[in-house]
Amino acid sequence: MDIRARLQDPRYYQIAVLGTLVAYGVLALDFGIHLGNAIMIVAAALLAQFTGTKAAGLPRFDPLSPLITSLSLTLLLRTDLAAVAALAGLIAISSKFLIRVRGKHVFNPANLAIVTLMLSSDHAWVSSGQWGGAAIGAFALACLGFIVLTRAKRAETTIGFLGFYALLLFGRALWLGDPLAIPMHQLQNGALLVFAFFMISDPKTTPDSAVGRVVYSMLVASLAFAIQFVLYRPHGPILALIATAPLVPVIDYLFQGTIYRWSRYVSDSPASRPAHRVKGAY
Repeated sequence: MDIRARLQDPRYYQIAVLGTLVAYGVLALDFGIHLGNAIMIVAAALLAQFTGTKAAGLPRFDPLSPLITSLSLTLLLRTDLAAVAALAGLIAISSKFLIRVRGKHVFNPANLAIVTLMLSSDHAWVSSGQWGGAAIGAFALACLGFIVLTRAKRAETTIGFLGFYALLLFGRALWLGDPLAIPMHQLQNGALLVFAFFMISDPKTTPDSAVGRVVYSMLVASLAFAIQFVLYRPHGPILALIATAPLVPVIDYLFQGTIYRWSRYVSDSPASRPAHRVKGAY
């Protein structure tokens, strides 16, 4: 296969960005990432992908998506048990094969694994403040994420989410008479930016149409704001995403579009086939 054609797959850029963030976090920022847990997440995710590939009769094993999910889990999930780390990778990738509607998996794999483990175990949590609040760090992270999004051509979801969520935060500050430095600080959160650029933006679990993606991003932002500032529960965006994910098939029905495929090079004439019929779209 032509190397240049293969490198057009945006997942290579996602892996590069997330891998750089993990390395920077471990070497420079002390994210609290345990190497053993990271290895367990990656190994379990790749094993689940390999098993699912064989069970589904797919033509080839594709490690890119499980690697992206593994890196996202490594950045966001914290646990003191290696078995929980392995379970996270297993739950995430297995969900892609087991929970599907019209050729698409319903839940973002990393999101589902994080929420499932947080709700079922005292040994799993998300360290929201691990990134610090430095504006330059948040800006660099946002720029790296935006590069990935423009290559995936699904930037509406992230822009819509961050824009509407910021509008709600600033509106709340004005309503309460708080200084605007408070919502600015709330937006300078590494976990929030990783969520916005690498989780909610997943083209395999977002609506097919641009209008649908904007509507969906506003729904997630609204629910995240309500969870965080009305119910006073932490991790509002992560909880909001898993709650709104089942609405994606409904949005796809109302605003029809083209189902996204990562690997357009798997077909000799990709434009001639419906995306959900192409094997290897997992």
